[in-house]
Amino acid sequence: MGTRLFFSITSLIILCGWITQTKQDIKKAEWLLGTWKNSSSKDSTFEQWTKTNSGEFTGKSYVLKEGDTVIKETIRLVQEKGTLFYIPVVKNQNNGLPVRFNLKSISDAELVFENMMHDFPQFISYTRISKDSLVAEISGTINGQERKRNFPMKRLK
Repeated sequence: MGTRLFFSITSLIILCGWITQTKQDIKKAEWLLGTWKNSSSKDSTFEQWTKTNSGEFTGKSYVLKEGDTVIKETIRLVQEKGTLFYIPVVKNQNNGLPVRFNLKSISDAELVFENMMHDFPQFISYTRISKDSLVAEISGTINGQERKRNFPMKRLK
C-alpha cells in the first residue's frame, strides 16, 4: 500500500511540473504583446497582440485605408494539449478557416511554428531584436522552390 501511495504522489508531482512547464511556453511569448508596425513603400501594416487569458493571446494584422481599419488576418496563440499553437485566419484564404501551426521551437527571443501540410507558408517565426523591434517571417516551399518573406516591425509607444 505504501508503494502505491509513493508512486501516486511522485506521478502527481511530475504531472504538476509538466503542466507548469507547458504553461510557461506562452509566458515566454509575452514580449510579443503590444502593437507593432511594419512600413513598406506601399503601406504600413500593423499587428496588435493582447492577452486573452493565461493560456491564450489574440492578434490581428491590419492596414489603415482612408481612415478605416481593414483587418487582414486574426490570430490566436493558444497553449493547449501540452504545446503552443499559432492559429491564423487570413482574409480570402483557406475558405476563411483557421490553420493550425504547431510550436517547433521557443526561446526568450524567438518563436517558430510549423505546419508542413500547409501550402504556404509552412513556417512562421517571430524573432525579438530588441525591446522595441522584431522580425516576423513566413517561409516554406512553393512549387519546389524555397521562399521567405521578412516583416521587420517596430513597437508603437
